[in-house]
Amino acid sequence: MSRQSNKHTVLRITLTAVFMAMNIALCSFGIPVPGGHLYLCDAIICLAALLLGPFEAFAVGGIGALIGDMIFYPPPMFVSLIVHGLQAVVISLIAHHVFKNHKKLAGVVAVSVGAVIMVIGYFLGKTFVYSTFEYAVIKLPYEIAQAALGAVLGFLLCYHLGVGKLYTKTVSKYKTA
Repeated sequence: MSRQSNKHTVLRITLTAVFMAMNIALCSFGIPVPGGHLYLCDAIICLAALLLGPFEAFAVGGIGALIGDMIFYPPPMFVSLIVHGLQAVVISLIAHHVFKNHKKLAGVVAVSVGAVIMVIGYFLGKTFVYSTFEYAVIKLPYEIAQAALGAVLGFLLCYHLGVGKLYTKTVSKYKTA
């Protein structure tokens, strides 16, 4: 393995760990809204999935959400593992393999599909795993708002606030030939 390849691997692991830590930290608090909270961890999951490959995205989204829930609110931790893990993988796959010549369009489609996965996943999780259908219906507007907020913030951070360009510039230095 070349020295350049080792540096790229270390960079990927480091960036995955940083995004995972950010996800865990943002699981700890939410924006209070009447009747609930909105958590910003979805923005980090969307951003990481837009930038990283599917494996790394799963680590950030699924495992990061699992650890965050395990520390701060354990009941939904396995629902979070599955839902956010699937959400991150799908966003990453769409962002990197669909509309290759139109990155922003791919990003919009990716985070939109990811938001739908998150809303449906948590609705089903709340219905069947740790709550009731009625509770899941009551919380549905909060899930939709959180998914939309996360998708919009993740997209804006990646494509309009320079995080995507910074990531590309940094990673391109370490890619193997």
